[in-house]
Amino acid sequence: MNFDLDQEHELVRTTVREFAEQRVAPVAEELDREGRFPYELVAEMAELGLLGMTIPEEYGGAGADTVAYAIAVEELTRVDSSVAITMAAHHSLGTLPIYNYGTEQQRREWVPELASGAKLAAFGLTEPSAGSDAGATRTRAELHDGRWVVNGSKIFITNAGTDLTACVTITARTGDDEVSNIIVPNGTPGYEISKPMKKLGWRASDTRELSFEDAAVPEANLLGPRGEGFQQFLEILDGGRISVAAMGVGLAQGAYDLAYAYAQERAQFGQPISKFQAVQFKLADMATELEAGRNMVYKAAWLKDQGRDFALAAAQAKLYTGELSNRVVNWALQIHGGYGYMDEYAISRLYRDQKILEIGEGTNEVQRMVIARHLGL
Repeated sequence: MNFDLDQEHELVRTTVREFAEQRVAPVAEELDREGRFPYELVAEMAELGLLGMTIPEEYGGAGADTVAYAIAVEELTRVDSSVAITMAAHHSLGTLPIYNYGTEQQRREWVPELASGAKLAAFGLTEPSAGSDAGATRTRAELHDGRWVVNGSKIFITNAGTDLTACVTITARTGDDEVSNIIVPNGTPGYEISKPMKKLGWRASDTRELSFEDAAVPEANLLGPRGEGFQQFLEILDGGRISVAAMGVGLAQGAYDLAYAYAQERAQFGQPISKFQAVQFKLADMATELEAGRNMVYKAAWLKDQGRDFALAAAQAKLYTGELSNRVVNWALQIHGGYGYMDEYAISRLYRDQKILEIGEGTNEVQRMVIARHLGL
């Protein structure tokens, strides 16, 4: 077994880390405070090829593998979760469904602009009454005269309302026992997007509520065969869990880095607090859990790249790294003491950004349900 990353993966890590530290870190606190979407950084990520990493080059992507993508997400989250989720949601939820399930015409129409980062895309699954129970979708789409007429609402949708957003792919009932996915372009009459939602964390990312009132789109906007939407979004979520698991590792690494540096600088009782066993043991525990979590994420990504069943590994990685990031960021803030509670210190932002990692892409409880099913329980 070889746990070394190859040169291409190491180059991805170096490139994204430099971008995160040199371009994202200096403005992260400001973006969070103002709740401002990072258009300039999105443009720079597009230039680096980060917004279509695993999309083949013929469709405008970078042609990278899932391991490289997970590394990029991890390195961005190490510095700022809002920038990371903007990239990850656009790629795994916005672009990949169209590439994976779309017709060749749909791919040619949508994917090149999305993979290049010229435009962003969103995926509309969650509804006010359909969160963990995603199968309880109430949004409906009825076929009339060659057009799907959509009525319903979605909530907590990332990247849906930016100036760059081209479309949202939504789940909708196209029959009594039938769920399908439909591409709805931004600007479609009857499709309304709320103002940005105010959040505990991820404040610089775009999160909206969507409503559809007789919003009509061409019949050709159906994504994949009619009635296969449920299976499609289950597969989409499997891949998305690798993204969020990578975010868990990245955020935990960022929290560890901050705590390690602070422990070296902060002196109490005549010596740096890093000399005290209580602090040393916390840092040792953090480093150990990070090693475990990172290996779980990379294994899930590797399995996906090998074309093997990765759903169990992705759910386990997402569950573990979500709870790992909770423990690590809490320990890291504790090491900072009272200063960690102040917004002047980056650890307070990481503390707020962490919680959603135990909720988004399926709550911890849902992950345990998924894992239990894979265990045959």
